[in-house]
Amino acid sequence: MKIDKIHHVAYRCKDAKQTVEWYRDMLKMDFVLAIAENHVPSTHEPDPYMHIFMDAGDGNVLAFFELPTKPEMGRDPNTPKWVQHIAFKVKDRATLIEYKEHLEANGVDVLGVTDHSIFHSIYFFDPSGHRIELACPDPEEEEMLKRLDSVKWDMLEEWSKTKRAPQHADWLHAKELSKA
Repeated sequence: MKIDKIHHVAYRCKDAKQTVEWYRDMLKMDFVLAIAENHVPSTHEPDPYMHIFMDAGDGNVLAFFELPTKPEMGRDPNTPKWVQHIAFKVKDRATLIEYKEHLEANGVDVLGVTDHSIFHSIYFFDPSGHRIELACPDPEEEEMLKRLDSVKWDMLEEWSKTKRAPQHADWLHAKELSKA
């Protein structure tokens, strides 16, 4: 028994129409489906909602709920903004730069390009306040992933005991540290 893949990932949004238009215009995602009901099927609560689905590529679906009868959406104040995010893969660095320029030209504040060694990323927020990351692979990604794979269990075991960053893969950010 094994999971096939993620069917969809759902988040809350402030405005369904604005969300569809933003993801279509800013990230070039297709609007796949809308479902709206006055009762929640799983709980039978009387609570109107709009549930929208966006094509995130390669069979991946990003969904949102607009919940007009609920209090204004917020975020966990104990979790830093950089932790909870939605990351999408793009083909290469040229595509990443193209998106950065497109987003900035449309008034979106973009952080990066950030070099994570195995991949490179830009970060920004959607209209509902969700942090979005676009990432492209590094040309040496495959070799670096092999090195990381060989130490993952040792790192996890050490972390579980110490709650301090293990040094098994300190090479990963060595070039960033040498720039400082």
